[in-house]
Amino acid sequence: MGKPRSHRPSTRRLIASAKSAHARAETRFPVVTHLADRMVSVNIFDSATRLAAQSFLTVVPLLFVVAAYAPAPVRHQLVTSVRTVFGLTGDANAQLEKVFEPSTGNLRQAVGVVGGLMVLLSATAVSRALQRLCKRAWEIPRAGTRTAPWRWLAWLVVWLTALVVQGPLRDGFGVGAWLGVPITLVALAGLWWWTQHLLLGGLVGWKPLLPGAVITAVAVTALTVTARLYMPRALNRTLAEYGSLGSVFVLLSWLIVVCVTIALSISVGAVVSQEPSLARCLGSPPPVRDRDAVP
Repeated sequence: MGKPRSHRPSTRRLIASAKSAHARAETRFPVVTHLADRMVSVNIFDSATRLAAQSFLTVVPLLFVVAAYAPAPVRHQLVTSVRTVFGLTGDANAQLEKVFEPSTGNLRQAVGVVGGLMVLLSATAVSRALQRLCKRAWEIPRAGTRTAPWRWLAWLVVWLTALVVQGPLRDGFGVGAWLGVPITLVALAGLWWWTQHLLLGGLVGWKPLLPGAVITAVAVTALTVTARLYMPRALNRTLAEYGSLGSVFVLLSWLIVVCVTIALSISVGAVVSQEPSLARCLGSPPPVRDRDAVP
């Protein structure tokens, strides 16, 4: 009976010591400390894993719907863009063409109009998951903040359009990668800038969202460049050894890496924008720690 009481003073000292160390770190390294606190509040890996799972379960079927009902040039451009983004060759490229460019009538019959609408509506789960991530990154409370459903659909339409034009963008419209990479970087920065503003419902102004958009664009561009070195070999190897099931594992793993990168980038952008030196210039909303300090 006496032992639990004897440990209480040492537990209190440990907690007090941890709080003191956190306060000293916040004074010496404010940006790093604030970023670490934001990572915990956002729950980076949990949020990113959920986003990746929603993307795999809903967006991939949505691509089948697009392949079924889109005109042949759009369908062909979609295949070209996916091939360009991943640098697919060999069996992986053949599997891609087999999946997305079969007989259109057969694919439409398999999908169906009702099935296509259900897939489209369920795909908004990705928009909602991304919206929750953005709100957590900017510490926006759930209570009292509602977003019109049309924003989820609008984000899906723009995202699909951006995916279709990835091939020409990355190739620099035929000029080469030396022009394609900067164009892709600018396009992704604009896309992520607009994405945050759209899904946050205008609760955060345009200027504070710019650092996060630029950081996300740079990180995603670097990741997709490295994907062209890794994904073709990984997909071809797993297709040869395990069939289609192996490619599912590779794609899901890559999606998790991408979503972790996006979650980290948006959160870093929010923290950087809310630091006093930039917050005054950008008009950023104060972080929760400062809101709570205001009487």
